[in-house]
Amino acid sequence: MIVGIIGSGGREHAICTKIRESSKISKIFCIPGNAGTNHIAKNIDIKIEDFKSIKKFCLNNNIELLIVGPEQPLVDGIVDYFLDTNIKVFGPNKLVSKLEGSKIFTKELCEKYNIPTANFKIIKSLKNAEATLKSFKFPLVIKADGLAAGKGVYICNNYNEGYIAANEIFNGKFGKAKNLLIEEFLDGEEMSYFIISDGKSYQFIGSAQDHKRVGEGDKGKNTGGMGCYSPSRLLNSKLTEKINNKIIIPTLNAIKDMGSEYIGFLYVGLMIKNEKPYLIEFNVRMGDPECQTILPLLENDLSEIFFDCCAGKLSEKKIKLSNKKSICIVLCSKGYPDDYKKDSEISKLNKLSLKDNEYIYHAGTKLKDNKILNSGGRVLNFVSTSNNIKESRDDLIKLIKRLDWENGFFRKDIAYKVID
Repeated sequence: MIVGIIGSGGREHAICTKIRESSKISKIFCIPGNAGTNHIAKNIDIKIEDFKSIKKFCLNNNIELLIVGPEQPLVDGIVDYFLDTNIKVFGPNKLVSKLEGSKIFTKELCEKYNIPTANFKIIKSLKNAEATLKSFKFPLVIKADGLAAGKGVYICNNYNEGYIAANEIFNGKFGKAKNLLIEEFLDGEEMSYFIISDGKSYQFIGSAQDHKRVGEGDKGKNTGGMGCYSPSRLLNSKLTEKINNKIIIPTLNAIKDMGSEYIGFLYVGLMIKNEKPYLIEFNVRMGDPECQTILPLLENDLSEIFFDCCAGKLSEKKIKLSNKKSICIVLCSKGYPDDYKKDSEISKLNKLSLKDNEYIYHAGTKLKDNKILNSGGRVLNFVSTSNNIKESRDDLIKLIKRLDWENGFFRKDIAYKVID
């Protein structure tokens, strides 16, 4: 089977690494890929928003399965764009992708189908925001409606912080904004819960706790994710039952009521409060860095799972996850999530030796003159699986220190809630 993967981050490198294990895969193309995928697949320099060129390339190269990693092409309708071909595309269609593409769409769906979530108000102007801020209890949460690369969420402790957040969103910090959300602040513990669906049935494919804040102790600015561990310490059979019955099944039923179906990964971002799950957000793809953390625990052939989902045959397989624990530490460019220097060489990367249970997934990297350079804020993902998450974390920190990349930084306390 010839496979294409759209994307250039750590998630896509992890997917590429996992499907490469399959004896059924003869060739993998990554569009556009990064310095890591370049070693195990063929990178193709096409922009992910250029659907016409992607389709032409897939048809010319006999690609049978196209896996869409990031959210933007899904929200923009790439699945629908390929409907006139015989190529299987793994991911939800444009209508269903509004679950991530519009937070207001999801909130209104929650309200209609009684899915537990924070109380909210839809705000249509800065003046409307000012009035609402005066009536809401602090702290509160302000969210940009559309995609914001994981950064369009503000936790505001007072009126001034709320006004600044609303002003930034309406002034286009995350693109043109007609609306924003003001939400009640839920005081609990976050959990990421993942399923995979073929439109007829779904299966659990892992849980994790992501560390979004840039600083130790979960302090500082929001990022795309500084690291995570899997499985979540909160997961148990009773909570799983509540998540399925109160959130996932009603959501999939809502999609059916719209005359559609859900094919792909569904990331369910949750706040657990008093052993009750509340929906924070949906993502219509695998999380990053959760994907890098969970996939090493998967015991199935991932390419078969993807193909079965596209063919509506997921129920014929049972997804199996290792009982081990997994941890991911993200090495970032100094300055992230604000301004940072690009094109800094990571000279010792190819000299690092890894144990069988260790992985390095590239994210913001590129090759130039046979040198690996940083090209993004989150640069490398260091992952370890074992029965002892503290030992794994200690080993990864030693590995990062051996890399000795002077332009990088990382959090040393990932998974502190299950270690310290």
